[in-house]
Amino acid sequence: MLINQDFSVDRTKYIGGSDIGAILGLSRFKTPLEVWMEKTGKEAKKADSLPLRFGNFAESFVANEYSRATGFELLHDESAHIHPHHSFMSAHIDRFVLSADQDKSPTRILECKTASPFTSSDWGEVGSDEVPMSYLCQCVWYMAITNLARVDLAVLFGNSDFRIYEITRDKDLEKLIIAKAMHFWNEHVLKDIPPPPQSEADCQTLFSKGDSSMSVDAKEETLELAKRLQILNGEIEVREEEISSIKQNIMNQMGKAETLTYQGKVLATWKAPKPSFRLDSKRLELEHPQITSAYKIPVQNSRRLVVKSING
Repeated sequence: MLINQDFSVDRTKYIGGSDIGAILGLSRFKTPLEVWMEKTGKEAKKADSLPLRFGNFAESFVANEYSRATGFELLHDESAHIHPHHSFMSAHIDRFVLSADQDKSPTRILECKTASPFTSSDWGEVGSDEVPMSYLCQCVWYMAITNLARVDLAVLFGNSDFRIYEITRDKDLEKLIIAKAMHFWNEHVLKDIPPPPQSEADCQTLFSKGDSSMSVDAKEETLELAKRLQILNGEIEVREEEISSIKQNIMNQMGKAETLTYQGKVLATWKAPKPSFRLDSKRLELEHPQITSAYKIPVQNSRRLVVKSING
């Protein structure tokens, strides 16, 4: 029996299928800290991008293609399904695949995805369970909540490559993922303790405001990291100089020509982009200071890490 409720409930009270991959550090789009910020109400980012909007728009099309390819009847249920023993676990199922019996009970889950053709190498053979790890975790999450033993993941690459992958229930993997989620929920969300940062952006978010009265002593390993950072920055400078020299060489050969070819194929172009227009804010402030002062707003800049020169 599926436990469901109105999906208009506050999603900050639950961990959903789109969260679990990020919590486990497997998402390319979100870190555990960002999930923690959302669940604790510190930052509620509205997910809105062209790929996301297209994915939502194309969900019905992908579901229809799946039904057409398999002959299965589908149920679109927009309820939030909650795990019977872990109330923080929720699932928003794209479609349920119904049995051919008279009772039309759900037999498996259909998860609908769209993907760029350039990411097709992240996916395995059609019909296998070789899908990106964040999607695999999402499927495991949904099976744990609904107690169903299979998810069919239908994905449309571009507008011409339609595939169906099959993920079956793995109780051991399921227990591991739930244990990780419970730790995140109990130790980080409920206790309001952030998980460790996993990117520079995470550090900027977590430690956005500095304290000029504070100073800390570096650990020995931090000193070595700082030295290594200086070496890498020096290598970047050398590479940038080499890149600039190569560009200059190519520009000198092209002269006024806008196209450089080799054996009939375009090797490079050097063109001026179309003219663009910008507001001359300095002139506006000089000639109309009363206007500009009314529209000035304070901007909080991010903290900048500067590693000083280290000798020895």
